[in-house]
Amino acid sequence: MFLPQEIIRRKRDGHELGSDEICYFIKALTSGLLSEGQVAAFAMAVYFQGMTHQECAWLTSAMRDSGRVLQWSSEFLGGPVLDKHSTGGVGDNISLILAPAIAACGGFVPMISGRGLGHTGGTLDKLDSIQGYQTRPDMAHLARAVRDAGCAIIGQTIDLAPADRRLYAIRDVTATVESVPLITASILSKKMAAGLDGLVMDVKTGSGAFMASPDEAHDLARSLVDVAQEAGLSSHALITDMDQPLASSAGNAVEITHAIAHLTGVRREPRVHNIVLALGAEMLLIGGLVKTRQEGSVRLEEALSSGHAAERFARMISILGGPADILERPAAYLPRATVSVPVPARESGYVTRIATRDLGMIIVELGGGRRRADDVIDPSVGLTSLAAIGQQVTRGEPLAYVHAATPDIAGWAAGAVAELFTITDQAPGPASVVREFVLPKSNA
Repeated sequence: MFLPQEIIRRKRDGHELGSDEICYFIKALTSGLLSEGQVAAFAMAVYFQGMTHQECAWLTSAMRDSGRVLQWSSEFLGGPVLDKHSTGGVGDNISLILAPAIAACGGFVPMISGRGLGHTGGTLDKLDSIQGYQTRPDMAHLARAVRDAGCAIIGQTIDLAPADRRLYAIRDVTATVESVPLITASILSKKMAAGLDGLVMDVKTGSGAFMASPDEAHDLARSLVDVAQEAGLSSHALITDMDQPLASSAGNAVEITHAIAHLTGVRREPRVHNIVLALGAEMLLIGGLVKTRQEGSVRLEEALSSGHAAERFARMISILGGPADILERPAAYLPRATVSVPVPARESGYVTRIATRDLGMIIVELGGGRRRADDVIDPSVGLTSLAAIGQQVTRGEPLAYVHAATPDIAGWAAGAVAELFTITDQAPGPASVVREFVLPKSNA
């Protein structure tokens, strides 16, 4: 029998906790035996003292086992169960394209996604903008979507990693969100509860990322890969650029429109396409569906160009309650903002810098994100046709379009967005969207 206060004291004083201590603490957390003060004290002790990879692996496994762990063997899927997770950014709609593309290549993707956090958009908020789509289906619907479409993008159900929900809620109000071990355990416990064979992490860095510096991003990526390996989950990480919005659209319904255009080949932007290929090739490699990254990229290109990835997306939307003809008539099922205004460039030259996090906060101010957990989102608002770093613009030419609920809000947002673009006479040098691969140490 353990005393919670003794476990807290040992971690506070910098000792390494044992597996049995961590398991006891998480069981007590899940069952409600711990006070909020005790949970907060534990989180703060971890924040200041950190955890070894072994401790973090035990914490991750205990949080995974605090609820239901999905098992896919009974479904006889005939392929690996794979997933991807992004640490978040602006204009990051990769999951909407990648999940069906992997499905078209023989993988199965039960993707448990989240809602927007701070300035970053959430995949569930985007899917909520599609009429009828169920982001919290029952297990029968989830299994059918994974089996028949090859992918299902849903939210965390009440019985998946419940310890994470309580711990995160307390971290959120005690300034301990940024702890790398706690971030690692939070992400991996939910993903491992989905019954995965392999996971690829997309860790963002830059002005629009939570981990703004490359060193912070590397530390988190290294932690995620090493702890996943300790916990028995095959995982690779990519560190990718978020010094500018990933796509030219940022918002909820507008990003669904953008993803559909990419899937159907109407418009494929290089930054988005390169990330899809890089993450997807890594997923196929981990799943044993290809032998090299180059082979993976070729398979993904074929899945997209043939229309098979788009078909998987449409099937997933239909099975989970959305319209069957979403590809043919997206505008019929997606909300449209009342007002749309351009953001004129204030000078001529080249875009050399974008304050990406601030762009995300403008979307929140428009109503496309949450200031508080209970805020209701307006799915129609956002930004489209965003100029990219390196793009040459002429004074008065649109840097973006603002989609808003009223003319007054649209006018304010247009002025604010214009201030976030730095334009100079000199074109910046090219920058790669993939900055680093972080692999298990035995494979590095």
